[in-house]
Amino acid sequence: MTEDRCDCRIIHGERIAQAQRNGLAADEIDHLAELFKAFADRGRLRILWALRDGEMCVCDLAALLKVSESAISHQLRLLRTLHLVSNRREGAVLYYRLNDEHIEQLLQVALTHQRE
Repeated sequence: MTEDRCDCRIIHGERIAQAQRNGLAADEIDHLAELFKAFADRGRLRILWALRDGEMCVCDLAALLKVSESAISHQLRLLRTLHLVSNRREGAVLYYRLNDEHIEQLLQVALTHQRE
């Protein structure tokens, strides 16, 4: 037995080699895991879905989700850290929007898959 293999048999060694060549770097895996964790939260998912139609302020998102502005701000901070949303300030009001078209595409692909 080699150090990087268990005692189980290998049926398709070429597939293992290809998967190793095409594997993602650890930091990319970590980032993807964080991205999918963000999508796994009902509140954050509802925020992202609402922002598909255009930017919204914190107070309107709070009213939509029926939670406090503080709770929305906390979720938006995480979404902003993951580069899923961005914001702009107009006076005292912060408006949030999806960071780019890929976020909407991810949501739509997931919904299409779920509906099949």
